[in-house]
Amino acid sequence: MSTGASSQDLRLVQRIAVFFEAIKLEHSVFALPFAIASAFLISGGWPDWILFLWVLIAMVGMRTFGMAANRLIDAEIDARNPRTASRAVPAGLISRRAMLGYMAVFGLIFIAATSQLDPVTWFLAPVPLAVMIFYPYMKRFTWLAHFGMGAVYLIVPPAVALAITGTMPFGFVLIGLGSMLWVAGFDILYATADIEVDRQQGLYSIPARFGLVTALNTSRAAHLIAVVLLAEAGRSLGASPWFFAGVAVAAVLLAYEQSLVKANDLSKLNMAFFTMNGVIAVVFGALVVIGEVF
Repeated sequence: MSTGASSQDLRLVQRIAVFFEAIKLEHSVFALPFAIASAFLISGGWPDWILFLWVLIAMVGMRTFGMAANRLIDAEIDARNPRTASRAVPAGLISRRAMLGYMAVFGLIFIAATSQLDPVTWFLAPVPLAVMIFYPYMKRFTWLAHFGMGAVYLIVPPAVALAITGTMPFGFVLIGLGSMLWVAGFDILYATADIEVDRQQGLYSIPARFGLVTALNTSRAAHLIAVVLLAEAGRSLGASPWFFAGVAVAAVLLAYEQSLVKANDLSKLNMAFFTMNGVIAVVFGALVVIGEVF
């Protein structure tokens, strides 16, 4: 291999690495466990492996499309925020045209994957793509933006059920609603880091609109209702004791997450947002899967 070809390969790898860092690929851990758990729940055990693979590809495609859209749509806002100014698009590491290209590629991957699943999934494929594009704009006009982000997670469990069986038992809607409130709750926590910047830029969030104390109380209420909805989902689906163990563990971990963030002390915000939510999703998903397999 020539030196020129090696250099081109290295630059390609570097560009891909920059993109994956920009869209925080590792944060897929927040959504994938819910998709995997839903696949095992709707299948009553091991899902068909071909369908399961296409579900995972669709999930990665949808999530990557959404993050690329978010980074592109929010590039100007991110550039004015010291915390986010170093992100790839405002920092010039990825051009707007390139990010749009990534969006197109992963949007097509998502659509291709849904074409291999139940026909209703392919028919409804534009819905999550539209939600992914719409929710970044919400912070420009409503403090309900956190629930717009949560709406993406609301879609996942019912969509997985539809993808594999063409049916959508109500329990999966309840899991979706629980997921939505879990995500909205931790997004409210995350928004506390930008409260002054959001106010300066005229952006909408619960912390910016109502203050830290109300924001933290709203986040706690969202997480409490999320736990109740997940428990009710388990009852509706006749889930195994492992499902309810997952809900109980998630409740304890959410309580600990909330204890890390106080109105007069945001120093542990990153641990609450990144570490704890990843742990919660993985533990809940793993316990649900164990209950369906054993």
